[in-house]
Amino acid sequence: MGRAFEYRRASKEKRWDKMSKLFPKLGKAITVAAKEGGEDPEVNAKLRAAIATARAENMPKDNIDKAIARATAKDAVAYTEINYEGKGPHGVLIWVECATDNNTRTFSNIRTIFNKSGGGLLPTGGLEFMFDRKSVVQFKKPEDKDLEEIELELIDHGLEELEDHGEDVVVYGEFTSFGALSKAVEEMGLEITKAAPERIATNSAEFTEEQLTEIEEMLDKLEDDEDVQNVFTNIA
Repeated sequence: MGRAFEYRRASKEKRWDKMSKLFPKLGKAITVAAKEGGEDPEVNAKLRAAIATARAENMPKDNIDKAIARATAKDAVAYTEINYEGKGPHGVLIWVECATDNNTRTFSNIRTIFNKSGGGLLPTGGLEFMFDRKSVVQFKKPEDKDLEEIELELIDHGLEELEDHGEDVVVYGEFTSFGALSKAVEEMGLEITKAAPERIATNSAEFTEEQLTEIEEMLDKLEDDEDVQNVFTNIA
């Protein structure tokens, strides 16, 4: 699919209202990470990455602190992370990652979106071998460091591939290397703009502009759902 990371990120930036939709999703990711691995980002790689991504999106520090605090609050909501796999319009493959406090509601909403868009959900594991789970870290290209030197240093921390996108650099590694890779990028003094595990399709598919318009309509609806955290496709 080329890199779904780039395609979906560009689409989200056009559609998401940062205050009403993006910040709550980022906050939920922080809360889930803190509840799962503790409130100290120094020892919780998932939380550290969620905070870095939130900061890159200009989420206020107060919002970040409150999201962390919600993880251990007496009335804390118990979120469950759950995935849905399916086919959308024109056979596009879609992987949806959710964090929810009501599995029944989330399942009903996601199934309805797929069905009304001319697609349908697949059994769990149906796309397991169609998407590779990778560690993805994006950072601002430094003016004072050579990318080859960065690449060589990060190889020891799980780097598999480095891509130069002009103002930004994206590095990929095995999913199990996420903590080590993201921490190494931080310790090199590089400005992280996004850090998260991504699901990258093993085989991409081409679609016409007309088909993409229909697909995007469905993806919009998925990303508008409050329980949806990430959406990945096999769009080239």
